[in-house]
Amino acid sequence: MNPIFPRAAIVGAGAMGRGIAQMAAQAGSEVWLFDVQAGAAETARTALEATWKTLVGKGRMEAHQMEACLSRLHVASALTDLSTCDLVIEAVVERLDVKQKLFAELEGIVGPDTVLATNTSSLSVTAIAAGLQRPAQLAGYHFFNPVPLMKVVEVIAGLKTSAAVCQRLTDYTRQYGHTPVAAQDTPGFIVNHAGRGYGTEALRVVGERVADFATIDRILKDQMGFKLGPFELFDLTALDVSHPVMTSIYHQYFEEPRYRPSVITAQRMAGGVVGKKVGEGFYVYDKGVAQVPAEPAVPTVAELPPVWVSPKAARRAELYQLLKNLGARIETAAAPSDSALILVAPLGMDVTTLAAVERLDATRTMGIDMMLEDAATRRRVLATNPATRPDMRDAAHALFASDGKAVSVVRDSGGFVTQRVVATIVNIAADMCQQGVCSPADLDVAVTLGLGYPLGPLAMGDRIGPTNVLEILFNLQTVYGDPRYRPSPWLRRRGALGLSLTHEEA
Repeated sequence: MNPIFPRAAIVGAGAMGRGIAQMAAQAGSEVWLFDVQAGAAETARTALEATWKTLVGKGRMEAHQMEACLSRLHVASALTDLSTCDLVIEAVVERLDVKQKLFAELEGIVGPDTVLATNTSSLSVTAIAAGLQRPAQLAGYHFFNPVPLMKVVEVIAGLKTSAAVCQRLTDYTRQYGHTPVAAQDTPGFIVNHAGRGYGTEALRVVGERVADFATIDRILKDQMGFKLGPFELFDLTALDVSHPVMTSIYHQYFEEPRYRPSVITAQRMAGGVVGKKVGEGFYVYDKGVAQVPAEPAVPTVAELPPVWVSPKAARRAELYQLLKNLGARIETAAAPSDSALILVAPLGMDVTTLAAVERLDATRTMGIDMMLEDAATRRRVLATNPATRPDMRDAAHALFASDGKAVSVVRDSGGFVTQRVVATIVNIAADMCQQGVCSPADLDVAVTLGLGYPLGPLAMGDRIGPTNVLEILFNLQTVYGDPRYRPSPWLRRRGALGLSLTHEEA
């Protein structure tokens, strides 16, 4: 092996530092581990030896490779031991003053060409480098935990970072089998910035009592294919980690409404109900297993009413075919009969407004989410309005569950759960492209690898259709009068031209 950085050092021997050291040693670098806590670097080296032995036992590494990695892994007793290193990566506490002090000290120890890298997840790389004599030599180098499994690394250029430094870090990332993505020095960089849409909008939905935590999680997993629902994810990462990130990005963007945190997470964090690690978060955990409430049973309805579909319904032809497949009695007159279940299928608009605008009997009106093709989802979502009769709600539930597909019934809001969350994700991603935070390609790669989304945000927008995303956002603005749903100019331009969101500009 011929590593870009033959001699690398990691300052901070916690879980993140150990993971970075593992990848650097496996890439062929001589690696020095340093930690201010006595014995921490030695403990990290012992832990890495155990990790490599496990990999050998599973046949993922040869014994001679393990011995070579161990021979390249050294414990430093002082920062001065790092004087000959080509690269120093810090993985210490997320405090600006601590990082600034560390790098100022390192700058006086290492050579003038040594690359300094900060693994910060939320602090400004420019601010960290501000007091250095050679700020061009410092870049952001953001890994995700666990480092060996999370295959994306953000390479962040500060205001004065040399392009050559970023290129060397990019090439080095590829040497240990990870995927580098280039980001500008903006709050949250790529992954933490793009991730604002998922949890924050879900919190707004639950805060409006549209549905409970478990129902929202089920909907987003079964309709859009997310691996974890937002509240499962909050419990996994823990609110004492997630809430400060939400708050930090919100304030760093000078209270931009799109990033507004929720009082729900603030209250729960204050009460210590932060997630799985303490046994209670949005779910209660028994021996590490979430106690998820059962879904409501499908109502038993003696006789289903006929069904009339609004002429303005999204995917109207597909909805008619679905009703036919379910054996519904379909009315096709210009207006519904006095006994019909009335269906609307809005994009972004609420059921109440449609019933009023279309002069429908609100007591018999239900909404159905048709943003995606029915065949592409594992769950159908229906919405009542405040006047919907219980018998009509139950009839709609029974009808759409009659083929065995899962059905969730939620309260009325602007847009359905999936529409609101996905449109917010796409809009934030589009705004990131507008700001030049990263390229569209790097954005989608970073999010799919870093957050495990079923598609990158821009590919998600293409899947739904940019004009549909815009319609959802415009209608949400109408319903809520809230600037957080203001469509990004970048998204509007592509929608107007019929361009794919993943299209790269010349």
